[in-house]
Amino acid sequence: MNEQLLGTMTMLVIVGIICAVVRQFFHWISNAKPTPDPWGEEVERELQSPDARELCHRCLTPQPDRGWFCENCGASIGPYNNYMPYVHVFSQGEVLRAGTHDHLRPSFLIIMGYVLFSFAAFAICAPIYLFFVIRHLSRQPKPSSDKIVGQTQNFGEL
Repeated sequence: MNEQLLGTMTMLVIVGIICAVVRQFFHWISNAKPTPDPWGEEVERELQSPDARELCHRCLTPQPDRGWFCENCGASIGPYNNYMPYVHVFSQGEVLRAGTHDHLRPSFLIIMGYVLFSFAAFAICAPIYLFFVIRHLSRQPKPSSDKIVGQTQNFGEL
């Protein structure tokens, strides 16, 4: 009986230590100072100015206030498009269209996102959509190593 009591006490002490460490970790994170922005004060001032205009995420065209779609490329750009019952369909369509027509970086996370989203959106027809996504990914040109090196060198020069 003493061994059983000793084992129970040991487990309680271990669980208590783990709880204290987790609590201290969350306390440390909540009291951490925010890191500075990666850009200078001039860029921050321009971003926060009242005359700053939003840009389209696809073509980087400046957008007028209160627009729902980009006048240049037709992308869904409204601030609440993903929350509006009818307009969110256009945002979803843009994501699904990108899977079959636009350039994709074939990473595991992106592929699994398309698989899960297609089954959630299409249910039974998801394999048909995934066929077109896989066909599109297989037709994309493979990035060569000299292009990747050139990109990192250009990035380093900025």
